[in-house]
Amino acid sequence: MKYIFVTGGVVSSLGKGLAASALGTLLELRGLRVIMQKFDPYLNIDPGTMNPYEHGEVYVLDDGAETDLDLGHYERFTHTNLSRLNNLTSGQVYMSVLEKERAGAYEGRTVQVIPHVTNEIKDRIREVAKNMPGDIIITEIGGTVGDIEGLPFLEAIRQFAIEAGQGNVLFIHATLVPYIKAAQELKTKPTQQSLAKLREIGIAPQIILCRTEHPLDLDVREKISLFGNVPIEDVIEVRDVKHSIYEVPLKLHEQRFDDRVCKVLHIESPQPDLSKWRHFVQRIIHPTHHVRIGVVGKYIELQDAYKSIYESLTHAGAASDCKVDIVKVDAEAIEKGGPDLYLNGLQGILIPGGFGDRGTEGKIAAAGYARQHGIPFFGICLGMQIAVIEFARNVCGLAQASSTEFDKGTPHPVISMMEEQKKIRHLGGTMRLGNWVTRLVPGSKAHALYQSDTIEERHRHRYEVNEDYKDTLESRGMIISGVSAKGDLAEMVELPAHPYFVACQFHPEFLSKPNHPHPLFHGFVQAAMKHRIVPEPHC
Repeated sequence: MKYIFVTGGVVSSLGKGLAASALGTLLELRGLRVIMQKFDPYLNIDPGTMNPYEHGEVYVLDDGAETDLDLGHYERFTHTNLSRLNNLTSGQVYMSVLEKERAGAYEGRTVQVIPHVTNEIKDRIREVAKNMPGDIIITEIGGTVGDIEGLPFLEAIRQFAIEAGQGNVLFIHATLVPYIKAAQELKTKPTQQSLAKLREIGIAPQIILCRTEHPLDLDVREKISLFGNVPIEDVIEVRDVKHSIYEVPLKLHEQRFDDRVCKVLHIESPQPDLSKWRHFVQRIIHPTHHVRIGVVGKYIELQDAYKSIYESLTHAGAASDCKVDIVKVDAEAIEKGGPDLYLNGLQGILIPGGFGDRGTEGKIAAAGYARQHGIPFFGICLGMQIAVIEFARNVCGLAQASSTEFDKGTPHPVISMMEEQKKIRHLGGTMRLGNWVTRLVPGSKAHALYQSDTIEERHRHRYEVNEDYKDTLESRGMIISGVSAKGDLAEMVELPAHPYFVACQFHPEFLSKPNHPHPLFHGFVQAAMKHRIVPEPHC
């Protein structure tokens, strides 16, 4: 087993996760089995209870683990199937150490960061290596060098490198090389300081990834090489890509990044076959068709809040030789200005998941607009609940229909909390999470898209369609096209008379990949391509 550790310096949001994912892609295409994991220094047990403005999207795995959004990049860029073992936080580390202390596992010794906390971190690396067969483990260390919270993780990987032996561990450091407009030049001092801080800890990276908006000239590379103590060919430029994040593996390969990694780790492997990946990227850059799809949410100004949704639309568009122009629509703006102002001219409307009542009336109006105007509609998790509420109000005549999440006193709770959720008091890790089986109704749109009687999808919710209203909904034309394995939960709904009105309680965006788009997203984009915008008559 070989081990790669990716650290970051100067500022956050450098794209360490994307760089690690792109490396995973290149190594897989060289025939190697790659495992990915993320160490997050924050003290939360997981990001499940964190505000999207704090953390962005919560990415859910098959086993129900609520994890960092970078694990979404890992699963999209590689074939690795991750579990809760692959995301470790400081909160998990300290909780485990303290539970062991209370149980007497340390036999009365003083519990300290070194060795007890660092041993816990190293044990997680070994556990992943033991339980997930592979050739290489790529571990991204969250945060930046110098963060107090991250110091135990850096110390742990320093120790681990000694224990694993020379030639088995590679340190990659991602850093910012800013362009100072007034001086009209790139500055390497932040990178030098970041590398010096890392060396103080005892880690000397063998490869330096330089995030930059401008090309690195020879002088800049030589200076970073000198102060970073690495050969100049191991100073890799990571410039902002023009079209898509999926260009990153190609750009890194052009600089022989994967060759340098294999050389340091003494790995002999063939050159990667990038033909399929190039073809996918070309379909993104040079599409034949275009569609405009509106994503209606309440965290719309935050790019990372719906990251997997946007990527899944890109995958589906590429498969159809189509550029998906995503129009981000604030649900609260619809409440103020009306749906026609923001949704007119769209070829598809998608309502993603979410929590809380803010913006819900705007989402309900958006679902009604799509239903009434024959615009392809796709609802996910809360988006499905919104579609049911709108239909109950405006088609079934239940004017005050709502969800007990938004209105506990509603006379028509068409959406209500699951029975087993009513007894739960702790918020973290207690929703209906992870993979669950759904049975599809033959003859439905869902069955036609999946081409299967049963499916498994990832869930994250506490509320469901109230069984007491199922007959009412179906009597007016909304069919429940997917149910849970026991048949007691509605997992999918659709309107057969509509060009494409499909909604699901689960999160299909977590299973979409670049060359394997999710069938629901694929069907949605294809329906949007068929939808013709009728221009309004001019007087």
